[in-house]
Amino acid sequence: MSRTVFCEKTRTETDGLDFAPWPGELGKRVFNHIGKAAWTEWLAHQTMLINENRLSPLDPKHRAFLQAEMEKFLFGAGSDKPEGYTPA
Repeated sequence: MSRTVFCEKTRTETDGLDFAPWPGELGKRVFNHIGKAAWTEWLAHQTMLINENRLSPLDPKHRAFLQAEMEKFLFGAGSDKPEGYTPA
């Protein structure tokens, strides 16, 4: 049986994630307050950020940047696309 959460991103009651997708307190917050659809949107946005900014998930500075963008995307006003970005 799937669990439901009130998703802070979409402002709807929706299917919750199956596990905390990020370590620490932020992961717990995402698990408790973000739905599967919003998380899928974030993964697409994160992929675009990694590709456009040539980020490496192994670099601690890049991981910190992605974490800050995740918080803005899921819980804040949203994460901006990189300057000059045009979808293919």
